[in-house]
Amino acid sequence: MTASVINAGFSAELQIATADGKLPQGVDIQCWTTVSLEQAGARGPGVVTVRIVDSAESRTLNESYRKGTGPTNVLSFPAPQDRLLPEKASTEPPELGDLVICLPLVRTEAENLQKPVLAHLAHMVVHGTLHLAGYTHDKSADAREMESLESGIMSSLGFADPYVVDQTADIAG
Repeated sequence: MTASVINAGFSAELQIATADGKLPQGVDIQCWTTVSLEQAGARGPGVVTVRIVDSAESRTLNESYRKGTGPTNVLSFPAPQDRLLPEKASTEPPELGDLVICLPLVRTEAENLQKPVLAHLAHMVVHGTLHLAGYTHDKSADAREMESLESGIMSSLGFADPYVVDQTADIAG
């Protein structure tokens, strides 16, 4: 399944590539990516592809491209910068990159963290989108900056702070 939506100069394309593709009610990938990009200071237009996958595809991508072991909750693949150069301009918005989210792992993590699946899925989209916007968490100062931005974005989306332990309810409900 593929669906595209456009808002505020940014668009998100959603690809469902798993038999466990039943997303939680209330999923709004377009909103989550757009708000994340806007609050990160990104300028539109731009396209983010969000692919929801199973554990096998996540494991393969993680091991092939990130040299990780096993599946991971979210992988971010920023578009090569040369795609964004003016001489490469086209009538289509530039690709900002791809996010790959392992839905079974996100469900398991949410359960283990005692958080709503929708909130954890939103956090993975926000987190991955910030990576596409250039944020990292390799150094402690960078991690603090990124986590603070994530917390603010999640709050603006109506979700609880993802870094508060043992919080089981969303702000909005």
